[in-house]
Amino acid sequence: MEKRQYGKTDMNVSILGFGGAEIGFEGISAEQADKLLGSALDAGLNVIDTAECYATSEELIGKAISQRRGDYYLFTKCGHASGFNQPDWDPAMLEASIERSLKRLRTDYVDVVHLHSCSEELLRQGDVIDVLLRAKEKGKTRYIGYSGDHKAALYAVQCGAFDSLETSVNIADQEAVTLTIPEAQRRGIGVVAKRPIANAAWKTGSKPESGYHHTYWDRLQALGYDFLQNDLSESIGTALRFTLTVPGVHAAIVGTTKPDRWTENARLLSQGLLPAEMYEAIRAQWKTRAQADWFGQG
Repeated sequence: MEKRQYGKTDMNVSILGFGGAEIGFEGISAEQADKLLGSALDAGLNVIDTAECYATSEELIGKAISQRRGDYYLFTKCGHASGFNQPDWDPAMLEASIERSLKRLRTDYVDVVHLHSCSEELLRQGDVIDVLLRAKEKGKTRYIGYSGDHKAALYAVQCGAFDSLETSVNIADQEAVTLTIPEAQRRGIGVVAKRPIANAAWKTGSKPESGYHHTYWDRLQALGYDFLQNDLSESIGTALRFTLTVPGVHAAIVGTTKPDRWTENARLLSQGLLPAEMYEAIRAQWKTRAQADWFGQG
């Protein structure tokens, strides 16, 4: 699998990463997680991304692949109390959350801790960033980052504290293509694309049941991409290749509970980046049809 140098870090990351939300929220068994994560690593993925608030995700990852710790880069997030008595973003809670994540993941360190979509106001106060810097100094994380979108993400990129940005970018969510990713690229910040296939919100041909996908469904109706009428696998491949063609994006995080998904995604990406003409056509359609308030979606 193709790998890309992750900004100024020493990480050479696979262009596909494993997103850990689904395995936590969908309640898969430890045996299923073991098979799923093992197949991802065997397929050449070397980025595992999770968060403190993804239900059982961290525990499942720790149990399944902690013995293969040298085979992957491990990213997690902090910010939401998720069982602690303190409020979200409380500095003491953040420190406790990082410690808990390490225990759940059965590791002494993670490669990146991301602040999980906190506001620009909190970032400017500095306390939450200081917690991550202390964790880095103590060797609990090798790098620190921000996960989020819109103006808070722009401040995170510009403030100079972070090594990594995780942000939404896909065919239905292109604010970051001009707002934050070029600035991250100039500063040598690694960029992970989350929601890289827009949750395949078009896959059934009707509005998804999950409200989490409704914004993308509505946007795609307005954008009217012709390629979404193609075979589903082909249209997903085009969407994923678009995201990975965006200059400055290093990896795309894809979540699944299906072990064969990695082989299928690798096949889709075997065609390489989108041709320039197709990439620019998708960008042009966004520029002419996107509304001014179509901000990045968390």
